[in-house]
Amino acid sequence: MKESIKEVATLVGGFLTAIMGFLATLNIKYAWLTEASINAFVTVIIAGGMLSIGIYSVWKNTYVSKKGKEQKEELQRKGLK
Repeated sequence: MKESIKEVATLVGGFLTAIMGFLATLNIKYAWLTEASINAFVTVIIAGGMLSIGIYSVWKNTYVSKKGKEQKEELQRKGLK
């Protein structure tokens, strides 16, 4: 899953770089569309994806939700927890 996040971030970064190059050939320049801003955006995508995976993993591997509490009770009844 972590690899797919990196692949998506690379795809977005490549797309933005291609747009930047295309606009440069037309002599259209945006002050905010630079290699540094693209790299920063890609970093934000990767960090957001990792945070999402972390939050999801913690949520699914704990007994916080209603379903999780029911699972915990069932495991305790069967002596598995």
